[in-house]
Amino acid sequence: MFDMYDPIAVGVMIWAGIGLVVATAFLLFGFDRIDPGAHEAYAVRPLLVPGLVLLWPLVIWRWIILSNEER
Repeated sequence: MFDMYDPIAVGVMIWAGIGLVVATAFLLFGFDRIDPGAHEAYAVRPLLVPGLVLLWPLVIWRWIILSNEER
């Protein structure tokens, strides 16, 4: 499906790989801190994965900002 010699395909795979790592970390460690009302809302978390994978730079940025505000 993806050709390893196509730079766009490689870029998309790298972007998605980083996004999956960020999404997993955010859903395991950051989601409850960012939104306390979502505590134990485990059925909603898989629905957030596609958006988190796509928008992972914004997720990291907001996570850092909101974590610094809590201190």
